[in-house]
Amino acid sequence: MSTWVTLQMKVSENAFPQLETFLSDKLPAVRGFDGALSVSLFYNTETRDFLILEEWISQDHHQAYIKSIMDNGVMGDLLSFMEGQPTVTYHDRLVM
Repeated sequence: MSTWVTLQMKVSENAFPQLETFLSDKLPAVRGFDGALSVSLFYNTETRDFLILEEWISQDHHQAYIKSIMDNGVMGDLLSFMEGQPTVTYHDRLVM
């Protein structure tokens, strides 16, 4: 069973072009982090709502990743493109 993580946030006005460049640079490291299975991004141009959908081996793997990007400043850089803090939720994948 894997863990799905959603991060929902709103992109600051006029910040999306710079965010795209930032994400293009950083996503390979996310996808290569221990325990990462997949990362998908979704953006609504009308509302500026941004969704990151990630699949991880476990919540512990994701939390280790979050600690790493908080320690190295990448999380702060990501949040500089946003209005406020992200809403983060965890969901266990059910196989039926």
